[in-house]
Amino acid sequence: MSIDRLVLRFAGGFVLASLVLAHYLDANWLWFTAFVGANLLQSSFTGFCPLAIVLKKLGARPGNAFT
Repeated sequence: MSIDRLVLRFAGGFVLASLVLAHYLDANWLWFTAFVGANLLQSSFTGFCPLAIVLKKLGARPGNAFT
């Protein structure tokens, strides 16, 4: 699986997890959702993604977006 798909999978998982936590525990978990969204937005412009760097060091196959 490529880094691109792994980044999308992690981001989707974090968004869904924070929405569940906000619903059942505290609405402040929505700030985590905003952080993930903002990070996705900035990485679409800059190509810089901390998770992509970690995944590359762990040996994941590079994709088209994060080379």
